[in-house]
Amino acid sequence: MLRFIYGRNLHDHKYLAHSMFRDRADQFQARLGWDVHVDRNGEERDQYDALDPLYVIWEMPDGSHGGSMRFLPTTGPVMVNDVFLDLAGGVPICSPLIWECTRFCLSRDAGTNVAAALTLGGVEIMRNFCVRNFAGVFDRRMVRIYRSLGFSPEVIGTQGEGRDRICLGLWEYAPEVYLNVTAKAGIPPELSQLWFDRSFGGAGASGPVALSA
Repeated sequence: MLRFIYGRNLHDHKYLAHSMFRDRADQFQARLGWDVHVDRNGEERDQYDALDPLYVIWEMPDGSHGGSMRFLPTTGPVMVNDVFLDLAGGVPICSPLIWECTRFCLSRDAGTNVAAALTLGGVEIMRNFCVRNFAGVFDRRMVRIYRSLGFSPEVIGTQGEGRDRICLGLWEYAPEVYLNVTAKAGIPPELSQLWFDRSFGGAGASGPVALSA
């Protein structure tokens, strides 16, 4: 199932959180060879995890992490402005309607539908929090994955060549995107919305009105 958890509440889900940060270490350091910090508990964290981001997490039947993404509004510190500003032509992305998506991670034990389910979780954030766009940096291997999930970004900047090429993309919400992604994930919209509502005390997003389905 999908869970939506703010960083300040991860202590209420200790096993789930620990397995998420360990899987991040496994994916980003062990498998991809990124220069990331892994602590003595085997967890990969960075400075943006301390900013109370919103995590979308696929929880496995045993309560462990199956996959996750991290979201922060671009009105505060985000990687696209702090690290990858060149990709945006030196112009910071800053809007309450644009959030950054980072740390897309899949457990080695993740099922074939987990990537699509996480994408659906992201679209639920867009619908319920009135977020018009996600911004994120990705490498070329992700292009095919995004296309298969039915939610490809508009590329607004690139850097590097060949296998080292990275891109800055903007994903835009549209009602047809939501319906397409629910179909790709094999999760009925009613169930996806229910998971979202339960994560926020049964009230959905407190404040913003959901965008049309």
